[in-house]
Amino acid sequence: MKISIITVCYNSAATIRDTIESVIAQTYSNIEYIIVDGKSKDKTLEIVNEYKEHVSLLISEPDKGIYDAMNKGIKAATGEVVGIINSDDFFTSVDSVQTIAETFLNDSFIDATYADLVYVNQRNRSKLSRLYSSKNFQKWKIRYGFMIPHPTFYARRELFKQFGFYKLNYRVAADFELMARFILNGIKMKRIDKILVSMREGGISSNGIHWRIHQNAEIVRACKENGLKTSLALLTLKLPFKLLSFIKKPKLENV
Repeated sequence: MKISIITVCYNSAATIRDTIESVIAQTYSNIEYIIVDGKSKDKTLEIVNEYKEHVSLLISEPDKGIYDAMNKGIKAATGEVVGIINSDDFFTSVDSVQTIAETFLNDSFIDATYADLVYVNQRNRSKLSRLYSSKNFQKWKIRYGFMIPHPTFYARRELFKQFGFYKLNYRVAADFELMARFILNGIKMKRIDKILVSMREGGISSNGIHWRIHQNAEIVRACKENGLKTSLALLTLKLPFKLLSFIKKPKLENV
């Protein structure tokens, strides 16, 4: 089974080396690695070119934002399964993709997999901040703003043809909307009980109160567009659960 992994980047010279090396280090060999660059102005492309023998396809051109870049990568992919690892993320272990592949191979009826994610300090990747657990996710929780960790979401490529791609009229929550759309259309998912991806803190959706408010407004819109009634007031009910993720530290043996 070929798995297509897509990295989207723009001026990511500070972090993309870790991302690429975590893909190269994977024990699973049947990987199609696609990098979609938004015409970076820093040294991102110089770094990417150092690893060009490991990159199946490099697209470097202006785009309409991160979700447009993701769509480009998915449309160019040829693997049976597709996943996204952004340029400030990296696989937590060398067998992350092997685990994903085995999950699909062991159950031909599943459409997608998901797992846990750990947040790490932006400057010190060995310093763990909090765990983003998918253990208790249920479909009904979507209207409260709960969602599985997007960087751990791997789906059969045919699903994008069936249900559509990332919507470009979202700034920060198109990933939430796409996964909600897929899940609410009844795809069969299987959870992997493992931390597969590490994400550096400081992304746009977590950077400041303005973006938090904007993200929640988009989540409300995403729910409504997919037939779920919700409100900003309902989304606030998830805050205690989020605070618990800061208190409960990740288990180091899983990282």
